Amino acid sequence: PDSIYELMFNNVLETVIAKIPSSDGKMVFDKMAIDTALKGLKAIGIGVGWGESSEYIKIIEYILNNYEMPVVIDADGLNTLAKIDLNILNKTNCKVILTPHLKEFSRLIKKEVIDVVNNPIKLVQEFVGQYHVTLLLKGPSTIIANKETLYLVSEGTNGMATAGSGDVLTGILVGLLGRYNENITLTTAMAAYINGYSGMKAKEMYGDIGMVASDTARMVSLVMKELTEEK
Repeated sequence: PDSIYELMFNNVLETVIAKIPSSDGKMVFDKMAIDTALKGLKAIGIGVGWGESSEYIKIIEYILNNYEMPVVIDADGLNTLAKIDLNILNKTNCKVILTPHLKEFSRLIKKEVIDVVNNPIKLVQEFVGQYHVTLLLKGPSTIIANKETLYLVSEGTNGMATAGSGDVLTGILVGLLGRYNENITLTTAMAAYINGYSGMKAKEMYGDIGMVASDTARMVSLVMKELTEEK
């Protein structure tokens, strides 16, 4: 939102920031501003830190209807998507990746959280059978699936059950998709593995009680170095 641009610009020095017109602190749909912000990008993430606004429906619909790239929808992007006709997922030219936790997934499929807890793989397979997406369902074991393939990733630690851990995963995933976007589902599983392994490294250094999401983020470059050297 342009209302916080100066604050972000002065405090997030490593990030390139694009201004989107806003009202009351929430972005509003502006075709020209969105096209300018997304120009030249290879992958995008939607929803982290958004909050909720009816304008976000317009933004998501515009991107899905007018772009062709990997699009990761997370957090409030998922809550916004739950208010839209999900058939848009079968009409878009984007390669859509959804990364819900249990509650967010329950909203998407209009079921209770306990139903998801009791039958996560079955419900994930039903969803990807109906919609042309890759789905990553966060949990004790992370489930990643499309119509043809399902992966389980068990790396991680209970210290990652803290605010911002999902945002770290989204950042890792969007970064990887900028380089590896031929096999979207495998790349998504790789992101979940890197995120979980980084969390385990953070636990070794900080302990699972005191660690925060930024501790996991700090380990990502070390994990990537280790995995690259091991090939």
